[in-house]
Amino acid sequence: MLYKWAKPLVLVFAGILMHGLCPAALANTTVVEPVANDIGPNHIPIASVALLLPTHAGPLGSAADALRNGFLAAYERNKSGLAVTVIEAPDTPADMLSAYLAASPQYDILVGPLSRTGMTAIVQNGQITKPTIALTQPDLSATEEAGLPSLLLPIGLSIEAEARQVADWISNEQGPGKVFVIATPVSWQRRVVSAFVKQATSAGLVPEVMTVSMTRGVANPGALDQLIQRIQAENPRAIFVALTADQASQVRTAVGPEITMYGISQLNSFGENESNRLADLNGVRLLDIPWLLTPDNPAMRTYPRQAVSNGAARNADLERLYALGIDAYNVTRQVAAQNFAFQINGATGKLNVGFGVGTPVFERTEPTAAYQDGRVVPLEDH
Repeated sequence: MLYKWAKPLVLVFAGILMHGLCPAALANTTVVEPVANDIGPNHIPIASVALLLPTHAGPLGSAADALRNGFLAAYERNKSGLAVTVIEAPDTPADMLSAYLAASPQYDILVGPLSRTGMTAIVQNGQITKPTIALTQPDLSATEEAGLPSLLLPIGLSIEAEARQVADWISNEQGPGKVFVIATPVSWQRRVVSAFVKQATSAGLVPEVMTVSMTRGVANPGALDQLIQRIQAENPRAIFVALTADQASQVRTAVGPEITMYGISQLNSFGENESNRLADLNGVRLLDIPWLLTPDNPAMRTYPRQAVSNGAARNADLERLYALGIDAYNVTRQVAAQNFAFQINGATGKLNVGFGVGTPVFERTEPTAAYQDGRVVPLEDH
């Protein structure tokens, strides 16, 4: 039986793709041909997939390139039964919505977009009629998120989701009690703090939020002195930092290692250069994705590493997007095969997915890690 969301014309359309032609132009399109029509009891039928991404020249060009490369790397490893078309559109809500609406009648599954504003425009338009695997989270209120369309599966990387996982981790390791939550006024850090505080409270912790001001990347000495005094007076169970690695290093140097410090993936000073070692953070605990934490794992070695210029250091955020592209393709395959509930040990973590029956479910669990000898290593390898 053909993929359940496909219309009768998909048989003809898939045949067109198999012969190297593409449908009517949808922004800038690139067709990636599948292998032979491999329909059988152990294979999925041909399903047409549109990957919607910003153009190379836009502000998200590097991010789109990394994700595209990861998606196509996974496709090259196992492409039977899928026909992939890359559709590029300017990264404005109106342009991305237009590209999505044009692609929707012609493809079985849509993957994208990458930006929150583009995703929000698509959701608010209310015309999601094909399975759509979103590469980000829509920027919606809690009420709107509760009513997301049944054919929408957001799988984007989320620092807020990481913060919630760390809150549960601290609760399990340290038990109930006070946790100091430290951040600067930067917007992404405020979002992380908000997500952490809500989850920590529900997990039985008592979060106390503190803001540390930074001037040209250097922490205010007065703020650090106040933090030291409060730690000595209140003796919190743990410290959660919504900070970068360099910022956290300054805080850790000031307060010392006696109280365990936790954070999200932004604490990982990932890079090939030995000078990136941060001994000040030894013992600090964090989350990050398998693609960065366990690159020698056989499951990760299945896929090629993203190419970088000679002598250039790898960019952690672009590596995470490349890994997201790998996982996005493997989720797409499961959706095309009509697997309504499945798990994937992916490049971005353990994925638990329910899609196609009732309310979509997506959960990502990232592995835990800690600094050791100035580098981040998986905790199970200690």
